[in-house]
Amino acid sequence: MLINLSNHPSNKWMPEQIKTAEKLYGKVTDIPFPFVDPKASSDDIARFGKVYFDKIFEISSGFEDFTVHIQGEFTLAFELVTLLKNNGIKCIASTAKRNVIEKGNGEKIIKFEFVQFREY
Repeated sequence: MLINLSNHPSNKWMPEQIKTAEKLYGKVTDIPFPFVDPKASSDDIARFGKVYFDKIFEISSGFEDFTVHIQGEFTLAFELVTLLKNNGIKCIASTAKRNVIEKGNGEKIIKFEFVQFREY
């Protein structure tokens, strides 16, 4: 099982990313990455991390093996990756090729092309 904790729901992933995720990890379950107040303290992040750590274990209940795909606000992502890895849970991120098309007038179109999952 793959738990996708990010702002990128799996139903909006490119076909190659979904295919790779299902091949490597099986079922994909989404948890939206929460908004993190920029004024949050380190203690707030630690508390928030514990809440999401518990939520991940609730969702993974019944699965012997699962991996967590984490991409979001850096300090909370770091907190969660640390908690999960300290408990033997594999954590990954997506890598992508960034294609930028300059339209002029300061406007640009950015398209991301999935490349691989990389372990933290």
